[in-house]
Amino acid sequence: MAERHDDDSESRRIIERVANEGGLGGASLVSRAAKGARDHVTAAEADRSDPIEVWGTRIGRALGLIVALGLLIWLAYYVSRGS
Repeated sequence: MAERHDDDSESRRIIERVANEGGLGGASLVSRAAKGARDHVTAAEADRSDPIEVWGTRIGRALGLIVALGLLIWLAYYVSRGS
């Protein structure tokens, strides 16, 4: 019986940890995605002691975003025109 109690308490502990780490009670999916996108474009994970790396990462990611948006706009225009 003690083994069953240990299994139950271990299961509860794991579920609580996953709930805390998974953000079930925290921010919504949209706000987490927006924060993740902002951190990605602003190079939040780049080495702050190297300003060239930070600005190079920011410029590269911003240009990539602009190109991706441009391609999406072009695709929408192409599809709506009816080829």
